[in-house]
Amino acid sequence: MPEIGERLPEVAIGPFDAESLLRYARVSGDDNPIHLDDALAAAIGLSAPPVQGMKLLAAFEPMLRAWRKDLFVVRLGGTFVQPALRGEKITLSGRVVRSSLQDGVLVRLHAHGASRAPAVIAEATLRPAANGM
Repeated sequence: MPEIGERLPEVAIGPFDAESLLRYARVSGDDNPIHLDDALAAAIGLSAPPVQGMKLLAAFEPMLRAWRKDLFVVRLGGTFVQPALRGEKITLSGRVVRSSLQDGVLVRLHAHGASRAPAVIAEATLRPAANGM
């Protein structure tokens, strides 16, 4: 089992371009124009459209899987704090805050863009895989 306080290796994703945000909008159904329209983003004070929050949240699952193949995600949820913008490199990080065979492993996760302020604060609960792999 992971140790409390253990830090996960940071993972960089992006930068995402307009085409990747449009593709995600089409497959996810999140076609909110704020993610696709430069003029609309500028009208609310953003220098570029924000990346869809669920796209960022979903990026934690492969990060967790790469970190520990012997654990699987049973719960993942998060809060969208501030936008990470199109064109920014986004860094994913995490730290173990609870670890027991009975309760599983609780990992606190962050996604942040260029400002280093969190775009997403999330938590994942992981449990040992039944076959150990």
